[in-house]
Amino acid sequence: MFKTIKNALKTPEVRKRLLYTLVLIIVFRIGCFITVPGVDMIQLETLRDTNTEGIAGLIDIISGGAFSNFSIFAMSVTPYITASIVIQLLTLIVPSLKRLTQEGGEVGRQKINKYTKAISIVLALIEGIGLYFSYQSQGIFVDSGALSAVLVVTGLMAGTALLMWLGDQITDKGIGNGVSMIIFIGIVSRLPSAISSIWNRLIMSDSGFSTTGLLMGLALVLGALILVTAVVFIQQAERRIPVQYAKRVVGRKMMGAQNTYIPLKIAMAGVMPIIFASSFMTFPAMLIQIFIPDIATQTGFWNVIYNLSIATSSSNVAIGYTIANAVIYLLLIVGFTFFYIYATFNPAEVSANIKKNGGFIPGIRAGKPTTEYLSSVLTKLTLFGGLFLALIAILPMFMRFLPEGLNVAFGGTSILIVVGVALETVQQLESQMVMKHYKGFLE
Repeated sequence: MFKTIKNALKTPEVRKRLLYTLVLIIVFRIGCFITVPGVDMIQLETLRDTNTEGIAGLIDIISGGAFSNFSIFAMSVTPYITASIVIQLLTLIVPSLKRLTQEGGEVGRQKINKYTKAISIVLALIEGIGLYFSYQSQGIFVDSGALSAVLVVTGLMAGTALLMWLGDQITDKGIGNGVSMIIFIGIVSRLPSAISSIWNRLIMSDSGFSTTGLLMGLALVLGALILVTAVVFIQQAERRIPVQYAKRVVGRKMMGAQNTYIPLKIAMAGVMPIIFASSFMTFPAMLIQIFIPDIATQTGFWNVIYNLSIATSSSNVAIGYTIANAVIYLLLIVGFTFFYIYATFNPAEVSANIKKNGGFIPGIRAGKPTTEYLSSVLTKLTLFGGLFLALIAILPMFMRFLPEGLNVAFGGTSILIVVGVALETVQQLESQMVMKHYKGFLE
């Protein structure tokens, strides 16, 4: 990976893209510390010390600390991710959207993107209003008038809109997927504070240096390294389906028989199912906490839904909620994995293209049998990949129930997102260098 980056810096066009991405990342990090106007910083600091767990802590990790700072980027790209989920679900039930996705080409993609952004702004408005009323009840605003409300909500919406623009610019003119890159940078920026928290809690506790805590810390580091290795292995693994092409006449030339293969990755969907599932799980708790600020002290239906949703990131809920949350989280990740892969890879279309070009899979007849074979292989790979992602994401949830357990419930998901985005970015770097006819990094 480091050799790839070194070689990329030697290519002017790729270096320009890298520098452009770096500049936009710096803009994002600066924005994380620009507080929305009208906030009482002393009261915010007091509130920040008490909101280190639960949904607030989880959103703060995703936003890179912007939520705890109540900055213009406090909502991060969560409205955009939620809107993307809504649009992709609508394509299953709205025929016009389905045709636009499958047959619209680049124009259709741009229209879908416009619809997604429009829904994102609406969701940002709703979330911004809810955040204002939630924080107003905790007295962090200097003025509680209507003008202050408009200023705060507009600032939050503008921050989300700016992040969407930054994401688009990174995708089009930089390196990597813009939205994934913003989440990646947000998580990585919280790494130093996470290491400091583990050090203070395990190794240098109130009673002094702890040998047991040191061993637990080393075990945690070893587990993280094993987890990263497993994620890299699964992300890079692929099933190669051989394809043979018979001799055919092209113009006045006779083309010889060719052997190639179709590479099907185990984790073809990458990190997107994790991002979608995380947003889907946290959104109900975020809305409930916004409109019912004291929900944690109440009982009833909404308290059950709230505890079920925050079980991913809070150690203050019963183990029953954690188990139920883990099951739902697993099903969501597997479901989004299937949905994402079948939305981007069409076995029938691939089969038709193979048949059209005079090719066939050895031992499989062309046409419908090829489609069924590809669907069968893709289903098995997707199921395995989805279960792997889900298990990595939910296993750390139960570490909090161990003696001296840490609240690292989001650790597995964070590692998946960080490693997945890093691998995708490196692959894009390699693709950019291939386009520039650069050779040597594959050796």
